[in-house]
Amino acid sequence: RGARAGSAGSPEPGGPPPGQMTGGHPATDAVSDFIQANANHFPTLEAAAERVRADVDAEPDSLDYGLRNYLFNVFGLNWRTANLPAGIARRYDPERREVLTAEVLEPASAAFAVAHQIGLFAAGAEIDRLVDESDLPADAPVVARNALASYFAGALIMPYEPFLKACRETRYDIERIQRRFRASFEQVCQRMTTLQRPGQMGVPLHLIRTDIAGNISKRFSLSGIRISRHSGACPRWNVYSAFLHPERINVQISQMPEGQRYFCIARSYARGGHGYQAPRRHLSIGLGCHIAHAGSLVYADGIDLADPSQTVPIGVGCRICPRLDCEQRAHPPADHHFTMNERDRAESFYAPGRWGN
Repeated sequence: RGARAGSAGSPEPGGPPPGQMTGGHPATDAVSDFIQANANHFPTLEAAAERVRADVDAEPDSLDYGLRNYLFNVFGLNWRTANLPAGIARRYDPERREVLTAEVLEPASAAFAVAHQIGLFAAGAEIDRLVDESDLPADAPVVARNALASYFAGALIMPYEPFLKACRETRYDIERIQRRFRASFEQVCQRMTTLQRPGQMGVPLHLIRTDIAGNISKRFSLSGIRISRHSGACPRWNVYSAFLHPERINVQISQMPEGQRYFCIARSYARGGHGYQAPRRHLSIGLGCHIAHAGSLVYADGIDLADPSQTVPIGVGCRICPRLDCEQRAHPPADHHFTMNERDRAESFYAPGRWGN
């Protein structure tokens, strides 16, 4: 498992080693590397989620009803919806023995928030053990606990075997799987990246989440594609062009400079805006696999995967990308040496000059 995760972060020719692409906060960078090193698969959390789900499913009703009863029967807590302050999705009130979720949350988000809280209670020992056994720097354990509780929540709402079966049955049709598990688009995409159980593996995927300014807030890769840590990724990648077609799934065959090709889908969406004057956040999720696995995804139907005209050349970022003739290049490569050709002007200022015949 570690070897696969390592291959996803191998440096491009002439590029910096993983972890040195851009400067970020040491805690969040360390947790991102920790998740990558574990191939985003944590068997002890899967087992804990399955134990809780067995109790939740004992209730002959909806998942929400089961979560509500589990909270009360096991921890003596009531779950109710409340008018929480702006920006607060969930609040645990130990004095009143309540877990509150904001009334503005979509049902899938509210259920996930409660499942996250259950994870901190029911899988706290497993989470602490994973954090204690890691080599995380200061502040990173707090970030890691949150990430691992989110992992538990995804595993609780979308149990491993039924979820893997749904992926195979629908050929990774995210919208159909959303309806089956009453989950959000992002929750389904995130869960798809965790299917690394030996003997029951899903397609090795990469995932990226970015905002409209290009800031990368989630990144993980088992497909082999390299992803910039924080910002400055390639504008040719469909995770950015998806902002031009909100809520629509965009498909792209992406080729990295070393020649490897990847099948990528992306979709942008908005969060927030629950009130008249409430601001909205615009995000885009990218999900993909190596071209060798593209046939396993329904989104590849009708696309000639071998047709070179369907391929879009991309890179990790301008600073380390060797494609000098790219018309969308914003910066020269770090080792670029400028020359002036006053007879011809290429579309890209950094491209080699082209002399006429």
